[in-house]
Amino acid sequence: MHLHEAISAPPNAVRPGLVLIICCLSMLIVGMDVTIVNVALPAIQRDLHASLSGLQWIVDAHTLVVASLLMLAGSMSDRFGRRRVFQMGLVPFIAGSVLCSIAHSVGQLIAFRAVQGLGASMLNPVALSIIANVFLEPKARAKAIGVWGAIAGLSFALGPLIGGALTQTIGWRSIFWINLPIGLTAVGLAARFIPESKAPQARAFDPVGQTLIFIGLASLIYAVIEGPRAGWNSPQIVSLFATVGVVLVIFVLYEPRLKQPLLDLRFFRSMPFSTAVVLAICAFSCFAGFLFLNALYLQQAKGFTPLTTGLCTLPLAIMMIFSSPLRGIWWESMERVRPFSPRD
Repeated sequence: MHLHEAISAPPNAVRPGLVLIICCLSMLIVGMDVTIVNVALPAIQRDLHASLSGLQWIVDAHTLVVASLLMLAGSMSDRFGRRRVFQMGLVPFIAGSVLCSIAHSVGQLIAFRAVQGLGASMLNPVALSIIANVFLEPKARAKAIGVWGAIAGLSFALGPLIGGALTQTIGWRSIFWINLPIGLTAVGLAARFIPESKAPQARAFDPVGQTLIFIGLASLIYAVIEGPRAGWNSPQIVSLFATVGVVLVIFVLYEPRLKQPLLDLRFFRSMPFSTAVVLAICAFSCFAGFLFLNALYLQQAKGFTPLTTGLCTLPLAIMMIFSSPLRGIWWESMERVRPFSPRD
């Protein structure tokens, strides 16, 4: 995060509350998209004759692209402008949603989900950066981030309900239509009300590091998904895990040589930072796995309808909504502490 950045506002005066609403719209559609797709997986499997690994790829193609391009999106927003990158992200996300709704094979749906992931990688991280640069006062920023987190919980609550209702009444293709009106509204409002902001000095692009991250994540996800089918001891799966190890070693040796690396490995010298990263990976992995397996189990093993399946996820979403303001309080307390340094 860069302080004292020059912010060039559009003709309208900057309205922090409205900017927060616009940024929360991106959180809403991206969050809903995750849970909506999980609830619709059994219907997709029946219609497209998808295998279990195919269903996993429908979910993970989106996740793979987002995880691989998050840091690149942040660098692009610092260089080209956060509002511009935010708008650029909305376009492929909306286009990918339309394409997903007309997919006629598992392969097409997986490819179009990757297009959605391309857009999503430029939405939430950049939107959060926009919020941080509009709300300059620490207490106001903490409250804004608390609202942001509450919207994340709301999106997880609405996703299963809307997805279940649409899948049960209209069909699974309609779950992607919900992104159109919200996304188009965000595009128009962003152009009018979000101020443009850039970093005083943008970070250099690291194509080698970016390529290594994509190869490593793609190899790992492919090995985990295809392992049960191909066999964990098969040459294909073993070679993929070996590729992950080699890529990791190259990445660890290469990144410290750069003045502006894609990922500054010195941060991992901090025990609080490293612990937070490990906990976040474990939490999100368990959460994603729960959403995937829960939707299949409740509908295929228990015979629940998509709507009932969505209702079963409400307790989780409600707790996320109520716990999100605590995140804002924590952020406010962190603002009072000196800025984090890789030397810590």
